[in-house]
Amino acid sequence: MATEIGARFIAVVNNAETESFLDMFTAGGFVDDWGRVFTGRAEIQGWSDEEFIGAQGRLTDVHLTHTEHSTTVTAMWTSRRHTGPSRFVLNSAGDKLVSMEITAA
Repeated sequence: MATEIGARFIAVVNNAETESFLDMFTAGGFVDDWGRVFTGRAEIQGWSDEEFIGAQGRLTDVHLTHTEHSTTVTAMWTSRRHTGPSRFVLNSAGDKLVSMEITAA
């Protein structure tokens, strides 16, 4: 499952599919963006609209590593808000994200 989640994450972000991105999370899922935590669909959407997909974010030069319940996406992140190498740790339960943690690569 973690492998599929990583590929789906990259596709929905690079295709600017906000609803599909939000649908990836469990009801209590959260994003930890460098220590700022956004929990639940409404908070994640507000954050994404300003700083992630809504900021025309794109992932390039992507590298994936997987464990049973997580995928780490290391990539060049480019958006109107931030550009630079970034790490996205996607923690999953089944086919849903429990969390996404963003740090420097």
